[in-house]
Amino acid sequence: MKKATSVEEYIENNAHFSDALNTLRELILSTNLDEAIKWSAPVYSYNGKNIIGLAAFKKHFCLWFFNGVFLKDKNNLLVNAQEGKTKALRQMRFDTLDDINKPTVLAYIKEAIENQKLGKEIKPVRTTKKDITIPDLLKNEINTNIDFSNAFKGLTLSKQREYCNYIIDAKREPTKIKRLDKIKPMILNGVGLHDKYKNC
Repeated sequence: MKKATSVEEYIENNAHFSDALNTLRELILSTNLDEAIKWSAPVYSYNGKNIIGLAAFKKHFCLWFFNGVFLKDKNNLLVNAQEGKTKALRQMRFDTLDDINKPTVLAYIKEAIENQKLGKEIKPVRTTKKDITIPDLLKNEINTNIDFSNAFKGLTLSKQREYCNYIIDAKREPTKIKRLDKIKPMILNGVGLHDKYKNC
């Protein structure tokens, strides 16, 4: 599927949820947030700060709240797509247009905007090389495979650290080897360990 260059094109690309996406878009735009395409999907911001993302998939669609951890969530509508990994991001997931309760969704959106105005946000932690411990298995692959070495060095520090920790966290040596085999093609393709989750 071609990457969308506008929100209209994004909705056209996800025609199976077009009515629902347009409904959510209207709710968001009623609050005067700025609309743009970022990471190939619609993102809404206030004073340059990302507040909400809109996304559609085969069987569901959702709103991402960039600092959703601060929302009261009285209706228990928010989920953490990566428990233990995602600190601030929260997702409000829907299966059909009928799942959208407009007043409730709008209340969440307005609360998210107010939280941003109050400065409630988790700032990304700057990663330094000192934070990264490269396990022996991965180090051996880097030292013996020039293509792999270049691909690994081309990743951001945070992605490098995710891969290192993924190997380190395995308790048994066979598991470490299995994990290395799994991540080698991902690293060679320049993708992060958790990239697929970051797109909802």
